[in-house]
Amino acid sequence: MIFIVIRIDVRPDKREDFLAGITRYSAQVREEPGNLVFSCFASVERPDEYAVLANYVDQAAGEAHVTSEHAQWFFGWLPSVVASVPRIVYQELPGDPWSEMGEVKLES
Repeated sequence: MIFIVIRIDVRPDKREDFLAGITRYSAQVREEPGNLVFSCFASVERPDEYAVLANYVDQAAGEAHVTSEHAQWFFGWLPSVVASVPRIVYQELPGDPWSEMGEVKLES
């Protein structure tokens, strides 16, 4: 599985544009074959910081994503709304790395 986290600092005056664009893009990415997760989260401490979490089944799915028409649009559009170049963590993980968190038990 491909595991990606992207930290995006948005220009305060472009926040609404970013939210509209990332909403559009997220819906498109979720429709891709091989996409497992694509979600954007707002920081609770910094109002203009967002994190994108993306998972793909394998390298081929990730490569298909990067070359898609909507990804090319996003990569061209993003510089118009960000305050700095986004930061990324990209890892290829073996197997199915999602498992339950052992430190948390549901109340009955």
